[in-house]
Amino acid sequence: MCGAGGFIGAHLARRLVEDGYWVRSADIKEPEFAPSAAHDFVVADLRDRDECGRVLEGGFDEVYQLAADMGGMGFIHSAECEIMRNNVLININMIDAAAAAKVSRFFYSSSVCIYRDMAIGEPELTEEDAYPAMPDNEYGWEKLYSERAVMAYGRRHGIATRIARFQTTYGPEGTWTGGREKAPAAICRKVAEVDDGGEIEVWGDGSAVRSYTYVDDLVDGILLLTASDREEPTNIGNPEYVSVNELVATVAAVAGKTVRISHIDGPVGVQSRNFSNAAIEQLGFSARFPLRDGIARTYPWVAAQVEAARLTR
Repeated sequence: MCGAGGFIGAHLARRLVEDGYWVRSADIKEPEFAPSAAHDFVVADLRDRDECGRVLEGGFDEVYQLAADMGGMGFIHSAECEIMRNNVLININMIDAAAAAKVSRFFYSSSVCIYRDMAIGEPELTEEDAYPAMPDNEYGWEKLYSERAVMAYGRRHGIATRIARFQTTYGPEGTWTGGREKAPAAICRKVAEVDDGGEIEVWGDGSAVRSYTYVDDLVDGILLLTASDREEPTNIGNPEYVSVNELVATVAAVAGKTVRISHIDGPVGVQSRNFSNAAIEQLGFSARFPLRDGIARTYPWVAAQVEAARLTR
C-alpha cells in the first residue's frame, strides 16, 4: 500500500487488513491521526527507484499506488512544478519496481482532474471523453501521463492494471488545515471556527459544482475495481452534485449554525464536474453516503481537531 501515510491510503490499508490481507504500507511519513493498521509500515521516499524496490522485497500479489504530492485547489495551483516532478517520479518508479518484482496486479489512483472544464448543466462525461485531452491544471496532466505509463507497463509485463479516477474524497482523518486540505474539510474547519451567525470566506462566487465522495464509498469502489477484469480507467464517485454554496449550507446545517459567506478571490478550478459512474456501477458499486450523511460523520471529527488545536495555543 503506497501512500498509506495519507488519508485515503490509511483507510484502504485498514480495510484490506480487515478483509484478511497481509499488508505492508509505505510512505514518506506515517499516518498523522491514527496508528497504521498495516502489519508492516516502511518509511520510504518513493521518488527513489531503489526505495520502491525495497518496499516490495519479500514478494507481493497486489500493489495499490496512492502515493502522491497533492492537496486541495490552493496547493494544486501553487505547486505545479513539485506536482509534476514528484508524482511522475513516484508513479514511474513504483510501476517499474512492480514489474521487476513480478507483481501480478497493480492499482493506480488517478483523478477526475484529467477531464476538461465543463459548463454547469452539461451532460455527464464518460471515461472515453478524457480525449482529446485538456485538463484544467498540471495535476491533471501528470495523472493522465501516469495512467498511460501504468497501462504501457501492464501490456509489456503482463500486469493486470486497474486505474480509478477519484472525485474529491472526504471523511475523518483527512488533512483539515495547513493549505493542502480539500474543500469539504476546509469548510468543516471554517464553520467549526466561527460562532453561530459568523462569517466564513469562500473562494469564488460559490457557484462551482462538484461531487464529493465519502471515503468509505471510495474504498468500496477501489476494491471492486481491483478485483474485476476491467482494464480501462474508471470513474469512482458519488452522483450527487452540489455547488460550493450548497456544500457550506450542508456543513452549517450539520453543525447547527447559521453561517454567512464572504466570497473572495482565489483558485476555484473548473466551473463544473459531471461524470458518469456507469462503468463502476456495472461492477456492483453504489455510493452509500449522501453528502449530508458523510458530512455528519466528518464534521464532528474536524470540529474536535479545531478544539484540540485551540486548547494547545
